[in-house]
Order: sequence, then structure tokens, then C-alpha cells
Amino acid sequence: MARIAGVNIPNEKQVAIALTYVYGVGRSTAKNVLAQAKVDGSIKAKNLTEEQVSAIRTILEKNFRLEGDLRRYVLSNIKRLKEIGSYRGIRHIKRLPVRGQRTKTNSRTVRGNVRRTMTSGRRVLTKT
Repeated sequence: MARIAGVNIPNEKQVAIALTYVYGVGRSTAKNVLAQAKVDGSIKAKNLTEEQVSAIRTILEKNFRLEGDLRRYVLSNIKRLKEIGSYRGIRHIKRLPVRGQRTKTNSRTVRGNVRRTMTSGRRVLTKT
């Protein structure tokens, strides 16, 4: 099992898909990295040689922020927005959608599936 940026890559998936298990690597980034490393993206991850794995690992670690570094970077950006009191920071503080989505409906995932109508969330009475 290949290990890249502290993440175990699944063996049974194609390399282009398996690289997306690393936080910060999407489909297009994975394809670009494989092209640079001269690795076929359609082979399974278990069939990679050690040289191919090390080439992929070095390209990713040199050119991209991954896993813990990227998470820390994103959290520091959000913290900065909150501290300066920007509109986006205030939306983060209130746990509301940040990128202009509507909030009358369709923001349940951010708000935590809150339903504020009279009948929603009411317990169903069972007849005995």
C-alpha cells in the first residue's frame, strides 16, 4: 500500500482516482502530477513501482500544500477573516453560508438541519 503525504492510497483503485484521497489533490491535479511523473493514470495503485511512488510523492510535496499544512492554511485564512470583521468572517461566525447562497431554504447543511416551522421536527404520536 503506497503512502503519500501521510495518507494510505487505496490499492484497488486507479492511480488518478486514488491520489484524490489526499486532501488538496483533486482529479485535475492528480492527472497533471501523473503526467509530470510519466505514470499511466489507468493502472491500479497496487501495480505502482517504488520509483513511480517516490516520483509522485516528490512532485506533490514540492509543488503543493497538502493535508495538515493546507488545513492549517485554510483555518488561518478563516480566522483572519473573523478577526478583521469582514462580511465573510461574520458569516463564518454565525455559521451561515459564506458564498452568496440563499438562506430561506437550502442552507440546512451549514445551519445544522434546523427546521423552524410549526410542524417540522414534531414527534409523531402513536395511537395505542
